[in-house]
Amino acid sequence: MRYLLITYLRQPGGQIDEQVGFSKSLKTRDLQTCNVIIDYKERKVTKCVIESKVVPTSFESLHDYYKDVYPTLIEQLEKVQSTESENKE
Repeated sequence: MRYLLITYLRQPGGQIDEQVGFSKSLKTRDLQTCNVIIDYKERKVTKCVIESKVVPTSFESLHDYYKDVYPTLIEQLEKVQSTESENKE
């Protein structure tokens, strides 16, 4: 797992649902449909678009935000990325 993928979906009643996933590689579909894409290997934000506006932000700020919201998922992603990095050295 290398990428954290987040998509926001606005429901007819105005409620916003958030879908979170992981991926080893980016697909064209991910770049088109995801609102937030965080690359944990390169430690950079690939995409951050909220309500059709590009939001400039750092890897650290998004990582900290999502670590507070999804602590178990982010810890799991960090652990896998760390293991993959160690295996390549």
